[in-house]
Amino acid sequence: MGMLSYERRCAEIVNQTSLLVSTLDGFDLGKQVPSTPDWTVNQLLRHLGHAHRWADEMIREKLPEIDLTRNRAQDVASYAGETAAELGPWLMEGASSLSSALQAVDPNEMIASMGGHPGPRMWSRRMANETVIHRWDVVNALGVPFEIAPEVAQDALREWTDFALPYSFLRWPAETAPLLGPGRTVHLHATDVPAELVIDLTGPRPVVREGHEKAAVALRGPVVELVLAVYRRRPVEGLEVFGDAELLDEFLAGVRF
Repeated sequence: MGMLSYERRCAEIVNQTSLLVSTLDGFDLGKQVPSTPDWTVNQLLRHLGHAHRWADEMIREKLPEIDLTRNRAQDVASYAGETAAELGPWLMEGASSLSSALQAVDPNEMIASMGGHPGPRMWSRRMANETVIHRWDVVNALGVPFEIAPEVAQDALREWTDFALPYSFLRWPAETAPLLGPGRTVHLHATDVPAELVIDLTGPRPVVREGHEKAAVALRGPVVELVLAVYRRRPVEGLEVFGDAELLDEFLAGVRF
């Protein structure tokens, strides 16, 4: 299952932000976002822009580890009445600056690291896919069609299994522990690209394998729809579900990010 290069992820931070900005003209950005109901569109855009700036700052200052005290991405409730003319250039400035900062360092340098992973590689991937998902949030709220290159969606799906999945089990152990048990396996099968992942929940923590194998439940569909399903942006209705649908529902409800 292919993954994007470091250079492509750096480029996608800017590309996905540009695609997002291009959809904003003429819309009321004070509209609530169904997939992030606590925020309006402009507040979600501020969230994304502050996330870009947070990662940019940590990379440029070469902090040894992430610094959560600098993260302003959740503090967006005060933003209101903003327009595309204000937010578009601000978003592009932050995305471009982050991309440039990432390209100016060694991808494997141990800065802004988390969990022992090189920060530049982690943040290039995290911010590219953060932008993808929030672009969908915005265009869905505005009623604009969403399109994405299959290889970008593949990367987002694999990052979800590499990052969001283990994060959920570490962050909320009491809530995710019931997902583990004998015979509990979930197969994610893309029908439009060569992407198949098996999530093995039979041990003390999830293990992810690539490839085709029988599982307790399988979810099949276009790769972008699988991404939206695991990120809880769309229901599984309309996708193919084979096997233990109750396990799938429990799994998708329990793994949050």
